[in-house]
Amino acid sequence: MQRILIILTCLFSFCSLAQDSMYLKVHFLYGSKPLKKYKSTDSKWFGGVLGGHVGIEGDSGNIVNFVPYGKFHWVDKKENVHSKYTVHSYQGFYSILGGNPDSVKKAVVYIPVTLEKKHKFDSITQVYLKKSPYDYAFIGMRCGAAVYEILGQLTILPAYSKKKTYRKIFYPKKLRKRLFKKAKKNNWLITRMHGSKKRKWEKD
Repeated sequence: MQRILIILTCLFSFCSLAQDSMYLKVHFLYGSKPLKKYKSTDSKWFGGVLGGHVGIEGDSGNIVNFVPYGKFHWVDKKENVHSKYTVHSYQGFYSILGGNPDSVKKAVVYIPVTLEKKHKFDSITQVYLKKSPYDYAFIGMRCGAAVYEILGQLTILPAYSKKKTYRKIFYPKKLRKRLFKKAKKNNWLITRMHGSKKRKWEKD
């Protein structure tokens, strides 16, 4: 009987450790533009230095991110939604704006989560991947606000209304600033990579 209790205790400890070691990874691709002397060889990116992209990785190598789909809307619409949630590989995500994924400026924030929160993330993204919950628009939800909205549902960041979310998180840097601050406070891991010297990169 004592041996069975020891085994059960070990199994419980292992499961608790497995839960504690689970992460959601928030991937940031920094905005940029080619330096003057490289304008003929390096392409312009959507959004320029204040652009960039952001997504969340829940399962190894699968980065969920929010993108326009169809005609770009300047103001968000409730009907005729031109957006979708999609999944990219690491290479696909970091080349989405046209750059080489090995030479772009990037940062990844590792957020420790419980198994319960991981399951909730999976449930949210499964629904969103089937049907986008909102439009993609300049005055409306875009990649940064969309990631914030999910993190709000998971109580990792304060939850706001949709309108307040896209007003506060107008572009990825606004989200990155909040996550970096929280990461520093909670000792979350952040990995970074410098981008090509041929481009001017967004700063933190």
